[in-house]
Amino acid sequence: AGERGEVIKVRLRYTEERSPVISGMQRVSRPGRRRYVPKGDVPRVFGGMGTAIVSTSRGVMTGHEARQRGVGGEVVAYVW
Repeated sequence: AGERGEVIKVRLRYTEERSPVISGMQRVSRPGRRRYVPKGDVPRVFGGMGTAIVSTSRGVMTGHEARQRGVGGEVVAYVW
């Protein structure tokens, strides 16, 4: 077995009514099936209510940040 890559830590937040802010996550890229997107095709999750996590040449960032900075990269996960 090979060495693991970096770890992404997600800090959970809750509303005033104690319900979770994050209701779901989906891993997109996998070792056998990578998904790359050019800068113009960074996906929107749930019409902007969620976010994509994108690994770019400028570091790991949200899909919103990637669109603002005009960079594409590997789509790691969707969070909503």
